[in-house]
Amino acid sequence: MEWYFAYLALGIFVGFFAGLFGIGGGLVLVPVLTWLFEMQHLGGAQNLHLALGTSMAAIIYTAIFSARTHHAHGAVNLQVVRNMTPGLLLGTLLGTLFASMVSQFYLTIFFALFVYFAATKMLLDLQPKANRPLPGRAGMTLVGIGIGAVSSLVSIGGGTLSVPFMMRHNISIKHAIGTSAALGLPIALGGTVGYISTGLMLATLPSGTLGFVYLPAVFLLAIGSAFTTPLGAKATHRLPIKLLRRGFSLLLFILATRMLLKVLV
Repeated sequence: MEWYFAYLALGIFVGFFAGLFGIGGGLVLVPVLTWLFEMQHLGGAQNLHLALGTSMAAIIYTAIFSARTHHAHGAVNLQVVRNMTPGLLLGTLLGTLFASMVSQFYLTIFFALFVYFAATKMLLDLQPKANRPLPGRAGMTLVGIGIGAVSSLVSIGGGTLSVPFMMRHNISIKHAIGTSAALGLPIALGGTVGYISTGLMLATLPSGTLGFVYLPAVFLLAIGSAFTTPLGAKATHRLPIKLLRRGFSLLLFILATRMLLKVLV
């Protein structure tokens, strides 16, 4: 029962920051889920893959709640969502297929390095300069493929990549965050389908799983995030985002370092 409370608490925590920053929450979900699964002896050699798939499935719910709240504030650029969605879906499917062929060791290193990259950007508040218009539909599709592929490899909603991209193309920070929250839905859907499909080919996963998705965790994460993601999305328009981003980045550094030490030491 204590594990169920842990999943619920994790959903409450991650949901708030998912709504606040327009992210899916995977940068926190994956390291913590990996640790929880280790404590429960669930995934074995596929522990990280199980955390990635479970995180991606949980992002479906945070993306829905976050996108709905941002849309109510008029902060979602629907044209960007329409143009990028086909590429995002294709990219996430390709990314999950590649992830299934990579060992846990190398996947952990890639994930940790990406978290360092994301945390450094947040800590230093590195913002791109708006200096170009958005590309056409074909260009947006290609960008979507790239963002979708990387997002599925690290199980994120794509905000770390899509927000800077949109800001560079003359979209304001609040609209970039809101639109990124909406883009998290096709990323999460495509990634979840991919991790379920690749995981179904294995017979060694524990009960309660659907492919690389651990269903009890997804259910409780969704319940927790359902309450706090809308609060985080509303807080985007009220709280000092820069200060909160820096504090959040320090947490990411700690989680990534723990993951690296686990496989390297």
